[in-house]
Amino acid sequence: MNQFGQIFRIQIFGESHGPFIGIVIDGCPAGISLKEEDFKFDIERRKSGKKGTTSRLEDDIPQIISGLFKCRTSGSPIIILFPNNNIQSQDYKNLVNHPRPGHADFTTLRKFNGFIDPNGGGHFSGRLTLPLVAAGVIAKKIVASVIIKAELIEAGACKNINEAIDCAISSNETIGGIVECNIKNVPVGWGEPFFNSIESNISHLAFSIPGVKGIEFGIGFNSAKISGSQMNDLFIDENGKTATNNSGGILGGISNGNDINFRLAVKPASSISKPQDTFHFENKKIQPLTVYGRHDTCIALRVPVIAEAIAAIVLADFKLLADAYSKSYL
Repeated sequence: MNQFGQIFRIQIFGESHGPFIGIVIDGCPAGISLKEEDFKFDIERRKSGKKGTTSRLEDDIPQIISGLFKCRTSGSPIIILFPNNNIQSQDYKNLVNHPRPGHADFTTLRKFNGFIDPNGGGHFSGRLTLPLVAAGVIAKKIVASVIIKAELIEAGACKNINEAIDCAISSNETIGGIVECNIKNVPVGWGEPFFNSIESNISHLAFSIPGVKGIEFGIGFNSAKISGSQMNDLFIDENGKTATNNSGGILGGISNGNDINFRLAVKPASSISKPQDTFHFENKKIQPLTVYGRHDTCIALRVPVIAEAIAAIVLADFKLLADAYSKSYL
């Protein structure tokens, strides 16, 4: 479904070419300073228009229509809208019977019996990550002492991001990338095993980002290649600081006070300009498909701020849970 969270709860809505996309945020504490300008920095980081991103440009100005009073959160649900103004729905008319490989066109058409809005990817578009970024701005205020920083560390299997983007553009191709997120100052004890561990919840939201195909914490898959003595993070002080951080700041699904570190594998964008021979469901034969519209050469370029947002949302929820537990024992 379109909901996530236990106390800090979010619900996204809208379609890429609909009148609005938006988010409902419930469970946000009252009294947090919030104004439209607070969203600008992170929203700009996600915006298109830079080299390697789509030419679709939207204002992306948040319209806060509920949950705010005198520039402070009121404790009631926060509703934020983003109008869609720069749309070109005609670019998607040929996809109903000739779905794009790699996209959700086919699966959503079947699941929703043909009633789904396919334009621009509809509700399954990467545009729906904008409301996640907005929720992340608020979540970062809740966990203000926690420092969350993500960056694109590799694109197209190359550390030189600009070179990889230039090569992809010149070859009329798309490429993926690796986004790394590092989180500092998380207290010991956040996380609820088994099913609401820190890894579980971050992974849950990570896979809500279109194009994410993998996640690892700490040294991740490399942990399968070493011995236990090499893997174990030895404690070096009474606060739980460890000599290494192979586990990525998490033990038993619970934060251990060291930096939390995870990486996301982002696939190449599926919309490519090259003709592709793929099945036409009305004509019942394989035919060349040409994808029109405006698309990213490397969607991973825009993922770092989204990774920060989903991490902040998860940690805000855990903080509020921890606060609720501590009050219950008073």
